[in-house]
Amino acid sequence: MEVRRTVPVTLDVDSHDSALLHETVDEFLWAAQYVADYAFDGEYITTSKSDLHEKTYSDVRDQTRLHSNHVQAARNKATAACKSVAARREQGKSASKPDFTAPHVVYDHRSATFHDDYVSLATVEGRIEADYVLPENPDGTPHQEYLFSDAYEITGAELHRTDGEWQLHIRTRTDIESEPEATENRTVLGVDLGVNNLAVTSTGTFWSGDDFDHWRREYEKRRGDLQQCGTRWAHQNLAAVGRQESGRFKQLLHRISNELVEEALAYECSTIVFEDLTGIRDRTNASWGHKWAFERLYDYVEYKAHEHGLDVVQEEPQNTSQRCSECGFTHPTNRQGRDFTCQKCGYQNHADYNAAKNIGLRHLRRHQTGDGEGAPVGVRLNSGMLTASGDFTPADDSARARVHAESPRL
Repeated sequence: MEVRRTVPVTLDVDSHDSALLHETVDEFLWAAQYVADYAFDGEYITTSKSDLHEKTYSDVRDQTRLHSNHVQAARNKATAACKSVAARREQGKSASKPDFTAPHVVYDHRSATFHDDYVSLATVEGRIEADYVLPENPDGTPHQEYLFSDAYEITGAELHRTDGEWQLHIRTRTDIESEPEATENRTVLGVDLGVNNLAVTSTGTFWSGDDFDHWRREYEKRRGDLQQCGTRWAHQNLAAVGRQESGRFKQLLHRISNELVEEALAYECSTIVFEDLTGIRDRTNASWGHKWAFERLYDYVEYKAHEHGLDVVQEEPQNTSQRCSECGFTHPTNRQGRDFTCQKCGYQNHADYNAAKNIGLRHLRRHQTGDGEGAPVGVRLNSGMLTASGDFTPADDSARARVHAESPRL
């Protein structure tokens, strides 16, 4: 079984090299947008990577100072986005041309060289070297467990600007033999993702999407006004707006990820279970911005949870929104918008909360069997624990009080 882990590493970058990275980001985003604009220039959307390469590669190389591998990475990013739009339109769903504004650059082994304590990165003006900013004691951190482990290989990275710092999200992978999970103290926290509520847990905590939606619309309006202006000043400010947007949303997602991990720790969970992010735009009618937020939230939770010894996994979400978490009856009419009412047993609750419980139960049924000796194996709820067989064990009052005191509700 292939296991992938992403390790965020802050970089020590001086002002000169930071300026080069800003320029590289701007030209990378311009290149991706150029390819997307070409793909949408006509009656049909061009989704062939070879066609887009043939028609745009030379132009992008001539009009930017990007490393050739960055040009190809930008093309790949744009091609994948265009394919997703085309697929949604074929299904009769609304989808607009991709808009690349979130500041980032994709690196592979040809545009980046990874060393033990620093990285060499290609920019628009040659290469720079940046030291890693590492914890004083790396033992037990994702850096030690994945980045510096001989068992994991580095496959690439994405450079991001986070809270005024350059951060490299280094991707690693390894192959392990799949074995049954140990059942001792294996309890899971189910997490459902959505548009109205960015995240909902099986313990009944909701993180509203209202603030995210408000600022997403605000930044879209700002970009639209600047694009209509069309001046060089407007183009420069367009990149600045993208950086402001990314910074605001990352701060929000960092806070939610911290609270999610705190929730799992407070309920003594060993695993946080998300729904599989593949195809989440189609399932939730989410925007590109929401999809980015879901992926970033998962990454943040993953590396923060590992610092506390928690596992973070994804499970196939099929029918989790239509299945009753009480009796298991599945039917499309069970869910009506935000409300869930089982047509068989009459169970009623918020639809996202019901889905979060089902996501946890899906993982439990696929990977947990119990040891028959009283080990706590189940999905954590605010009021207790639900086992794969449907048995419910109430929680003691002290556990519930601790969670409410330590985990702010939004």
